[in-house]
Amino acid sequence: METSLEITARSTEIDFLGHVNNARYIEYLEWGREDWYNKADCTFDQMREQGIGTVVVNINMDYYAPCYRGDLLVIKTRPVKVGNSSYIMQQEILKIKAAVKAGEARVTIAFIDMETGKSRPVPLDLLKPLVAMKGE
Repeated sequence: METSLEITARSTEIDFLGHVNNARYIEYLEWGREDWYNKADCTFDQMREQGIGTVVVNINMDYYAPCYRGDLLVIKTRPVKVGNSSYIMQQEILKIKAAVKAGEARVTIAFIDMETGKSRPVPLDLLKPLVAMKGE
């Protein structure tokens, strides 16, 4: 399942060079992942009720083009690999008007037990879009 979240780069996200600060790209990716969870019908509240949390354990980000205040962007998010206690999301930030890829990332996310802080299996009962990928 792939999701697309449209956002607009805001003036508060611009650095002294006049473009979106690199750290904001990482924040945009977070918004895209939250949108993916919600559209997968797996909210953070549901995870918390089961004592499950997620942590990002690795991000590999490539930056291709600057974004500027007012740019309309789309954050595409899709899972590409599922392991026992983690999975990998592929994400892209696209500039809509220019039809340019501004950046892309592979994000490894692990599931943890909120009480112990230790890893735990991917909750396939909650994350149904990952079930088909588990055997790959």
